[in-house]
Amino acid sequence: MKYNRIGVTGAVSLGLGLAVLAGAALPASAEEGFAGSGVAANPTLGIQNNVLAAGLTQSPVAYGQLPLSNPHDGISHYGYNTSTGGPLTQDAHEAFKSEPDKNVYLVFGGKHYLFQGHEGAPHGYVTRINLDEKDLTKRVTLIADTRSDEASVPTFDGITWNPFTHQLMLTAEAAAPAGGVFGVTLDDNGDPVDGKITPLPALGSGGYEGIQNDSAGNIWLVEDIGGAKASGGKTPNSYVYRFTPTAPTHLSGGKLEALQVRRKDGTPVTAKQLSSNPADPFVSDLHTYGSSFSTRWVTLTTGADNGATAAAAAAGATPFKRPENGVFRPGTKFGEFYFTETGDTSKDSTLPGAFGGVFRLSQSSPTASTGTLSPVFVGDLQHTGLDNIQFASKDKLLVVEDAGDALHAQRNALDSGYLLDVSKEGRKGTVPTRWLAEGRDASATYDHDTSPGYNDGDNEITGIHVSNGDPSTAGILGAQAPRMFSGAWRTFWTQQHGDNVTWELHPDGRNNQG
Repeated sequence: MKYNRIGVTGAVSLGLGLAVLAGAALPASAEEGFAGSGVAANPTLGIQNNVLAAGLTQSPVAYGQLPLSNPHDGISHYGYNTSTGGPLTQDAHEAFKSEPDKNVYLVFGGKHYLFQGHEGAPHGYVTRINLDEKDLTKRVTLIADTRSDEASVPTFDGITWNPFTHQLMLTAEAAAPAGGVFGVTLDDNGDPVDGKITPLPALGSGGYEGIQNDSAGNIWLVEDIGGAKASGGKTPNSYVYRFTPTAPTHLSGGKLEALQVRRKDGTPVTAKQLSSNPADPFVSDLHTYGSSFSTRWVTLTTGADNGATAAAAAAGATPFKRPENGVFRPGTKFGEFYFTETGDTSKDSTLPGAFGGVFRLSQSSPTASTGTLSPVFVGDLQHTGLDNIQFASKDKLLVVEDAGDALHAQRNALDSGYLLDVSKEGRKGTVPTRWLAEGRDASATYDHDTSPGYNDGDNEITGIHVSNGDPSTAGILGAQAPRMFSGAWRTFWTQQHGDNVTWELHPDGRNNQG
């Protein structure tokens, strides 16, 4: 079987043109855009096209081989890293993928930008796609690749925009002391002020992935660190955090807390308990429709390595099975926070909660000290590895998978994107609609069959993002109800690994494959 070694078959060989790259969203509602009944998942057989539900189409806005307008120190292309100074085929097999990850859409001075951190390659960096730029050599800019303290730059996963500090905030998903939160300050034109990536140690150090701010200026963090192997699966080992800064405009000091869930008798569920018994009945109850648990926030004291994970365990916070990302539901005044849980990503796991789910934390306000936790969706073998999350409207929630190569093979299904109706509360739970059956491009297929060892073997859905680009506090995700495909609202996602294509979704396409 032959592959194009650096083959951007999802972009270049489709005849990627300027008009396609700059395609503007068409007016329609989220309900109209997702009017179809859904599609079937793609099998793990060779090269597969992405398949979208009826009423949707997409166009690429950037792809891995797109050269940067300002290459620096081996960082030369949007999704490929050439740190050795060599060509894209960095060794005899294929290129080293930089893995552009989550997206942030912002409008500055009438210019429309999409920002990403990169979680692969020798070190991380931050790029900006100018969605208005028709000259492809100027379309993607490297805006930051060095730290303010001159230390090594970690790779980045999560990203959000903090209007209070005028910073892009990025997360490094690694155990302490390497992991944590970093900031890149932008000016009023959307340009980097000094091009530096600044560590924010007050927020602790941990395997943070999801990051989101609220109307009070607090920073919410969702951690993804796999737990130790146990009989039949893995132990819960990651936490949900909230950082309350001393002042919203300065993140140099404040209070770091972690979420604690309580049993029906009022006692806390702790890491020590779940480590001793990963099959604790609490885990089964947590993943049962109709269940509800009281919560409270516990204050952390980080140690010498500034480690949040160990501090959360010591404070009696409750660990989950790889929670990954979270977002606030519009129309709740930041009183409802939804987060995903990936689970064990193996069909052979026999522990409760093995397939993860989606959970709702309800509070009277984003600053409240107590609340209620309940499951919105309980995962199963065909719907698991849940990762990125984003509201398409007040009641419609987009959730995408990162199941991993092993589970893809076990269930003979690649990753998918789902739509959940969170207005339908009940003991049975909502039925997800598959709006995206992700394919596998030529580069990812080559990785899968002939990997040199540093690139993943399947594509991954990441960066699902719905925003109107408002950089003010009124534009914080959750402040306004999205009107997907209407007015200023635009929708993006990234097909990570392989060709590393970032797509924009549109309604009413005649061709639903890409």
